Parts: sequence; C-alpha cells; structure tokens
Amino acid sequence: MKTPIERFYPLIPAGGVGSRLWPLSRATAPKFLLNLTGGEESLLRSTYDRLTSLCNGPVMVVTGVAHANRVTQQLSELRASDLVLEPSPRDSAAAIGLACAIIFERDQDAIIGSFAADHVIEPVAEFHKVVTEAVNTAATGKIVTIGITPTEPSTAFGYIKATESLHLEDAPNAMSVDEFVEKPDADTASQYLATGDYTWNAGMFVAPASLMLEHLKNNEPELYGGVTAIAKAWDTPERDEIMNRLWETLPKTAIDYAVAEPAAVAGAVAMVPGSFSWDDVGDFDAVARLNLEKTDDDLFVLGDEHQVLDQNSTGIVVSGTDRKIAVISMEDVVVVDTPDALLVTTRAQAQKVKNTVAELKDQGFQELL
Repeated sequence: MKTPIERFYPLIPAGGVGSRLWPLSRATAPKFLLNLTGGEESLLRSTYDRLTSLCNGPVMVVTGVAHANRVTQQLSELRASDLVLEPSPRDSAAAIGLACAIIFERDQDAIIGSFAADHVIEPVAEFHKVVTEAVNTAATGKIVTIGITPTEPSTAFGYIKATESLHLEDAPNAMSVDEFVEKPDADTASQYLATGDYTWNAGMFVAPASLMLEHLKNNEPELYGGVTAIAKAWDTPERDEIMNRLWETLPKTAIDYAVAEPAAVAGAVAMVPGSFSWDDVGDFDAVARLNLEKTDDDLFVLGDEHQVLDQNSTGIVVSGTDRKIAVISMEDVVVVDTPDALLVTTRAQAQKVKNTVAELKDQGFQELL
C-alpha cells in the first residue's frame, strides 16, 4: 500500500491577469510569470520548486494557451503531458477539475494538491510540514483546505470556520470545517478575528482525486462529464481533438462553489492551519511590503536601481526602461515605468489600479492591457 505522500500529485493553476499590478502585469505577461520579490525566480518558478520536493511524481501546470511558451521556458523540465493548456478561461472548477481527472486516470489512488502560481510563501520547510499534514488528513477521506491565520480583518479574502479537532495522529492540527464564508465587510471580518475560529481561505486544496471528482459529479454533472471525457483522451492521440471539441462546452464556475462549499455542508472538508508566511501579492502595496521587509531601504527599486534618483522618499519604484526616474520627498509612493505606460500612485491607493485597467478597456486600449 502506498504511503500518502507517495500518492501525492501537486497541480498549479496559473491564470488571471493581476490587474492591480498594471502596467507590469499584462494579459500576455501576467504576474505569475514575473519576478516581484527581488530574487532571480518568477512566482511560478518558486511555486513549482516548492512542490517538486514534496512528491515522487510530476507537478502539473494548468494555464492559458497564450502563456505556453513563457511557462515552458521557465519550467524547462515540465513534460508536455503535464502542461494543460486552456483554449479559453472557464474558471477554476474546469481547470482544477480537468487536472484532477487526468491525474486520476493515471493513478486512481492519487491525492491531489492545488496551489496557485502567484503566492509568496516562507519558510518553505514550514509549508512542507503543513502540506504533509494536509496529505495525511486527505488520506482519511477528506477534502482539505489550508487556512491562513489572519493578520488583519481583511475584506479581500473568503474565510473558513473550523472549531473541532479531528484528533489525527499524523495530522494533529487538522480540524473539521463548519463552513466557508464569502468575503465579509470590515465589521464582520473584525468579529471573525475576535472569535479565533476563522482563517483566510487562500484557495489551497488537498484531496483524494476520486473524492474531488465524486463531489464534482454530484454538484456539476455536466462539467464532470466534460473533464472526464477529456481526461480519458489526454494520454492518447485524440487529446487535441477531444479537448478542442469539449472545452468550450464546460460550465464556468469556481471550485469553491462546485466542490468545496457543498462538500463542507456534507461534512467532508477539513482544514489544516498554515503556520507559514503567506501573501498573494495582490497589488503594489504588497510588492512594496514584501521587498521592504527584506531590506533596510526606505525606497525599494525593482529593476535597474541605477536609473532611480531618490531624495528622501519611501515606497517602491519599478524601473523597466532606460529612463532616469527622480523621486523627491515622496512618502509611500508607487512608480512603475514600462516602455508604453507609466503608473504613479501611492501604496494606500494601490488597489485602485484595477479601475484604471477597466477605464483603458472601456476606451479600447487593448494593446495596453
């Protein structure tokens, strides 16, 4: 009998544009392909490396056709059969459901783990410890989510309520999930934190592939039928024909609605708390915070620091051209210079960048998106 970790097959959904990180993140170069933490690797590469040492088999990546070349350049060891290219976005249930179905066709005892491509997680050793607990919990017949301990009453995330321990020897921190809660208002989020019963839902799932597919079949039978048909053809010469014929017929829905939330009502979901530092790098305020925490600088420069002239300023500058950028006595500034667009805002207003992207779209500036 295989041990749980030998049955573990991670998958990485790599989608989304990251509109709050415009003009650095674009449709053709979304944030998961970018280096946003001052190191040498993209967010995708870092995610892939975190997972490879946790499993004996391959790591699967699901992304859009438009990103195929960049993904394979960054992950040169990725096999073609483990790269799932979506012809068009069909939301997370289709992406994760198809990857899960392909893995199930290869190993019916598989435990899958879904981890987004654009998260920053440290330290890696603590992440591995938590995922191992999640895999051990999943092996008991549970869909397991990793809950992130809230650092503030954020309205940007959904929440998980978990109150009872499962008393598992190999997963002492695992708890049964009472319910998933949608993104709350600020007052409600504060109440959640005060109880100590809620964690952030970061969208990380670990589960037996068979159990995921069972709940998908029960809740989204049309979607289940489509992804299983594609999966059966995946490792055959008929892959492309079946994929192109069926993909556009798949219903659009999120994995939370299709699987996690109804499974929680049925008592089939557990939570393991994530005792590691986590950030989804949602805007330039997050980029600034992550990088400034690692340096003694008041103004962090992402890119060529020789292009930036700083006089008593704080914040972040992204230098992506050969222009000189002078920043004089500005507090918590955000400056992002690219060849065809310049962003100037503050860290406090960084969330509003998405409004500019919407305005550009309305005005027909598709080349800038």
